[in-house]
Amino acid sequence: MYYEHQGPRCRCPHGAQCSGVPPYGGLAAAALNSRVRPFPMDAATEAQLRGVGVVTRGLDAKIVTLLSCVHAVLPSPPVVSSHADLSASLLTPPLDGGDRISDLPDKILRDIVSRLPVKDGARTAALSCRWRGVWRSTPLVLIDTDLLPVGSGSGLQVACADAAHQVASAVSCILHAHPGPFRCVHLIGSYLGQYPEVLAFWLQLLAAKGVQDLVLVNRPWPLDMPLPRTLFDMATLTRLYLGVFKFPDTTGIRRAVAFPYLRELGLCWVAMLRPEDMDFILARSPVLEILCIQGNMLVNHLDLVSRSLRCVQIIEGVDLNITVKYAPHLERLIIWSSFIQDDLPRLVKIGHAPALSVIGYLEPERHALEIRNTVIKAGTRASPYTMVPSVKILGLRVYFAIRDNAKMLPSFLRCFPNVETLHLESKETYQPTGKLSYKFWQEVGPIKCVQSHIKLMVFYGFRGERGELSFLKYFLESAPMLAKLVIIYNKRSFTSLTEVNSKVQPLFAAKWASQDCSLLLLESAFQEGEDKWLLNFKTGSDFSTRDPFACAAALGGCHF
Repeated sequence: MYYEHQGPRCRCPHGAQCSGVPPYGGLAAAALNSRVRPFPMDAATEAQLRGVGVVTRGLDAKIVTLLSCVHAVLPSPPVVSSHADLSASLLTPPLDGGDRISDLPDKILRDIVSRLPVKDGARTAALSCRWRGVWRSTPLVLIDTDLLPVGSGSGLQVACADAAHQVASAVSCILHAHPGPFRCVHLIGSYLGQYPEVLAFWLQLLAAKGVQDLVLVNRPWPLDMPLPRTLFDMATLTRLYLGVFKFPDTTGIRRAVAFPYLRELGLCWVAMLRPEDMDFILARSPVLEILCIQGNMLVNHLDLVSRSLRCVQIIEGVDLNITVKYAPHLERLIIWSSFIQDDLPRLVKIGHAPALSVIGYLEPERHALEIRNTVIKAGTRASPYTMVPSVKILGLRVYFAIRDNAKMLPSFLRCFPNVETLHLESKETYQPTGKLSYKFWQEVGPIKCVQSHIKLMVFYGFRGERGELSFLKYFLESAPMLAKLVIIYNKRSFTSLTEVNSKVQPLFAAKWASQDCSLLLLESAFQEGEDKWLLNFKTGSDFSTRDPFACAAALGGCHF
């Protein structure tokens, strides 16, 4: 065994120049900008509403936070640039004075135009008759933030109602002028509450002209901005993200309505009046693979019945009960963050999910785990009816200082006997109710995944408390397959490296079951309570990333 301590120095492939925290560019940069103003009101109206308590300083800040989190989840738009370099052979004037670029085949010209911001792409029609039809014959890529007046900032930073009106007018003109198809349309910078008829007009054009990739976000005023039912006419969609809307009621929708090509769906703070509305979407999307729900509003039950779903991600789930009823191809069930308002744990039930390989973060404090028809409790014995053998990567959050909460950890681990990678986060509480001693873990009985399979454990939020050390000592003495234990402590949680090292010293008094195990001690890039899922979220649905939790949010996005 060997031990290595690392401070905040980054260990990613970027080398010594990396700061340890990934650069936030574009929308992500704006998402962390606290100066974003969500209210497109004139000063007099805002003052009047504040006077009667409709708009308060606290509400302003909360909506800023909400909008920022939504934008952090949105997929990145295609890369476009008006500053790309052309090949030197094309820039060199030909001897006959001709135009080499215009002589290129139509396919290459369309590829060039598709890489330009939409306003620059449209302007190419004025170059010559050769270019006149190129833009109209190129599948449209429309990012409304490219239409902002110079100096207006990003989509999150539009504070000027005049600028927003200009963008909305330009979007209307472009959608009307271009014959389609629309390959990618991101509309995130308009105050749609002011233009409900414009929104309906846009959706009609998008449906008629075959939009494929659509991201549509309402500046959250009002929060319950209704989406027109025209949404259900967009049969060409392959990816759809909606932010801060009220979902249209599906009652009475004709049976022929479907999304036959939709593979990815994101609902960010979208209010649904009935759980049947989500059932409708899943039933009418036969090839849907990725589902993201951020901040479920009104509906608190999610029943997963889908032959095609491969990944479900939940962010900021509020009082949300999740039941995997029938999902034969579901590989990932990821709950990045969840909240309960009445101290009653919400159901996470695993039914038919034979392909499930990644699940987390499960929290005994907030989740009542049920496998098939058995509710898992402290002391539940392992049986074929209480196990999910397909899971290889598991994420758990535990309060080691709350005795009854920590007692659930062995039972949860027994449900997943073939786990090879365990991500375990120790949560801090200001109301401790007793810590489990080392004797409890000695008497806990066999846990198959610990004794036979776990090769990597990442322990987040280490504070050196007795309950944490008791568990870690037991784990090191019981896991013969363990190759690496990574212990991560929160930023500034210790005053010195000497203090950190003294906290882990008791672990070396244990008799490690694996002589080849290494222990790596790292400082997180985040303090206690800071949201880390912002850095991990997009890895959740990236199937080329085997372990979505190992994007190491605690390390600022760099792998250990």
